[in-house]
Amino acid sequence: MGRASTSHQPLRKVPAPADSGARVLQLPRMGRWALDVAFVWKAVLTLGLVLLYYCFSIGITFYNKWLTKSFHFPLFMTMLHLAVIFLFSALSRALVQCSSHRARVVLSWADYLRRVAPTALATALDVGLSNWSFLYVTVSLYTMTKSSAVLFILIFSLIFKLEELRAALVLVVLLIAGGLFMFTYKSTQFNVEGFALVLGASFIGGIRWTLTQMLLQKAELGLQNPIDTMFHLQPLMFLGLFPLFAVFEGLHLSTSEKIFRFQDTGLLLRVLGSLFLGGILAFGLGFSEFLLVSRTSSLTLSIAGIFKEVCTLLLAAHLLGDQISLLNWLGFALCLSGISLHVALKALHSRGDGGPKALKGLGSSPDLELLLRSSQREEGDNEEEEYFVAQGQQ
Repeated sequence: MGRASTSHQPLRKVPAPADSGARVLQLPRMGRWALDVAFVWKAVLTLGLVLLYYCFSIGITFYNKWLTKSFHFPLFMTMLHLAVIFLFSALSRALVQCSSHRARVVLSWADYLRRVAPTALATALDVGLSNWSFLYVTVSLYTMTKSSAVLFILIFSLIFKLEELRAALVLVVLLIAGGLFMFTYKSTQFNVEGFALVLGASFIGGIRWTLTQMLLQKAELGLQNPIDTMFHLQPLMFLGLFPLFAVFEGLHLSTSEKIFRFQDTGLLLRVLGSLFLGGILAFGLGFSEFLLVSRTSSLTLSIAGIFKEVCTLLLAAHLLGDQISLLNWLGFALCLSGISLHVALKALHSRGDGGPKALKGLGSSPDLELLLRSSQREEGDNEEEEYFVAQGQQ
């Protein structure tokens, strides 16, 4: 009986320790504080990487325009830039290999000539014609016309069946084409020869990006690392651009007192130093693009590219005195709306499929040589992925 009575006694609530409530409240506060710090750090890091990308991208545009005013050999300038990029790419590969003790990929001659050569030739012509156009066009006209490369990228994506024909893509094409027409219509600083060069570069850029995506999607080649891609592309780009240089600039450069027939050693060193600095900016542009996509996402890079075009036009009007009419600004806004729509469609399409498809879509910014590689990443789960160039990963 006594044992039964004790079993029906009500249980007494044991008082919790005095600091348990504080501890229970403290954990959520600490968790929120850690999340806030992580968010602020991520925002600061993203902003810093975007600004770094802006410095190299906008900087090399204005630098090449400034340099071509006094050095009228843009193809030679481009070839020297390619040599500098190859030098820094080889140095980066050597440092990564020493730190990781992993051999870097080296393609066979058969794969190199059959699979890499078409991409290298298209890239060389795109970059070469773009720099050549600086002799004739303003920075604003160059920026606007190069933005139309998305138009040709979409066209070649449809031809190579990397994109599916949709009404939204037709609208994107019409917006970009209409904006380009409005920007160039009755432009006071319009130059037919320069415009043809930039438009040709944009057209070849469409082929370039399509071939580049197809190249990077061949996993058996092992060129997913952009440093390896740049290392393999630059020699063939140099050789592909050399005939064009020999025909249009070879004779004039050989008789120029700035390079081969120099009389002032100081002037020669200044010219070579200026060209070398441009090569460093070109390599820094590709590297900053890769840093941005590896720490954020390809969507961040695409959006940053849109605002970069706006910044470039504003700086061109303010610093260089480029004359941009209201109709030109409206055309630029129309073109940017088409690019923005394309970026938004890509983002929605990626979310709907649970992540970017390896065989779908191309980069939205024509200047971003490394954007295509990042389209194979998942934009949510891999945002904190380690910078695999520094770690020697592939």
